[in-house]
Amino acid sequence: MIRDPQAWQRWEAEWQRRTPADPEGNIRIFWTLLEMARAAGAWPPEDPLEGLETDIRLAWAINYGRLHEPADRSGSDAG
Repeated sequence: MIRDPQAWQRWEAEWQRRTPADPEGNIRIFWTLLEMARAAGAWPPEDPLEGLETDIRLAWAINYGRLHEPADRSGSDAG
């Protein structure tokens, strides 16, 4: 548990400012994780579409749900 979230946010923002982006390093991490998932038998999935509906609903809620909430939260559409 983070006891002082504001201090953490300040530290994290400073760390991001002073740490350069490393796309090649990110790609190496991706390939390493992929190899680990294959070795563990977790990839590729037996059914690639399993859970797709859940992923779509979650993505929609994250990307659009808050942006398009009605002004009146009572559920009635007064507009």
